Amino acid sequence: MDFKVGDTVAVIDDVIRGKVIGVHLTKIVVEDRDGFSYEYLPKELVIIKESQKELSKFSDIDNEYLSEKINETSSKKNTVKFKSNVKPDKLPPMEVDLHINQLTASTKGMDNYDMLTLQLETAKKKLEFAIKNRIPKIVFIHGMGAGVLKTELEYLFKKYNVYWNDASFQKYGLGATEVGIYQNPKN
Repeated sequence: MDFKVGDTVAVIDDVIRGKVIGVHLTKIVVEDRDGFSYEYLPKELVIIKESQKELSKFSDIDNEYLSEKINETSSKKNTVKFKSNVKPDKLPPMEVDLHINQLTASTKGMDNYDMLTLQLETAKKKLEFAIKNRIPKIVFIHGMGAGVLKTELEYLFKKYNVYWNDASFQKYGLGATEVGIYQNPKN
């Protein structure tokens, strides 16, 4: 390969690019973008005639790694998506366990008000998530206790376009409330 001063070159086994600033019998002097000079044997360099941006416009580049990537990407695009034939009202409900030990690692330093607030904030976030994602039913497992959490949940539900009743006694006992979300028809 004949190198001339001013050629843009790249080093074959390194990540160095630059311009040829000197051509000698056994070595080529290359200056990189930062102004550093390097000496290489001619067999260690390759002349860059087109920029990488220009090369990427062509689809006939014979590079096995690039071909693999292109095939991998196109195969992901062609994956089949299955639609469920199950009607939304037949889907199992989303379950949210509001027992305090499920929401925090430790209740140390928390009084009853703090625990109730954490439970209600969790319920609010999960309810809004279900509404946003068109999940038709959600079951809040609150336990029996004195009924304070259940009462507060009912106040929360009144703020949303939902209906609620006791969840399945067989599955949850008396400590759960099932919430149904009214779905707005698609416009």
